[in-house]
Amino acid sequence: MRAIDDYYDSSVVFKYKRPVQPKGPTGFYVTIILMKTTLFIDGENFIKKMRTVFGIANKERLLLDKYNFKGLFDKALEGIKIDNTIFYFAHLKEHPDTKEKSRQLIAEQRLLKNSLQRQGFIVILSGRVRGQLEEDNRGKKTLIFKEKGVDVKVAVDMMVAACDGNLKTGIIGSSDSDLQPAIAELRNRNVECIYLGFEMMPNKGLVYTTNRTILIRNSEILEFENKA
Repeated sequence: MRAIDDYYDSSVVFKYKRPVQPKGPTGFYVTIILMKTTLFIDGENFIKKMRTVFGIANKERLLLDKYNFKGLFDKALEGIKIDNTIFYFAHLKEHPDTKEKSRQLIAEQRLLKNSLQRQGFIVILSGRVRGQLEEDNRGKKTLIFKEKGVDVKVAVDMMVAACDGNLKTGIIGSSDSDLQPAIAELRNRNVECIYLGFEMMPNKGLVYTTNRTILIRNSEILEFENKA
């Protein structure tokens, strides 16, 4: 498994040089850059949709570390050669008001990360999960945790890959409308953008902004449970 920091190294952008065969009298070497098709997954956003599908089907709790994500993507994206799949999650830290729950979530994230890496995916932790008290219409306050910064990291990585000439096709596994400006810019740079969404409530903005849309069926989500 490649280290996260190696994402943009020579293992992703392949360069072949023939030092013994210079190109013409100037001595320049031939360099071939193979542009990639990369699947970018906003982990929490994607998994939230999966949990909704499981809830509708009256299924028991989704065990993420047992889920066969590779099988799901192979089926949903059949016919598309994926060179890299990257999952993005926020850093989890222990919260003083919910220590036990925080420890449980951190342990579950660790199991999921290990499972995803065994399936051949890159996992990047970026941003933070922040807790804040929110008051409902009855005045009751509840501690709510929200991710911050993950969508920004996804957008930045897509743009960096495009600007470096390393991205031919970007597949966006997120239903976050905040990614639309980055997607529009990718298309301006002639990068094909595919929205990988769910048949249940796809994001209309992303459907409009991307070149094309592939929607995962509910039955496909349920098919790969406990098969990792």
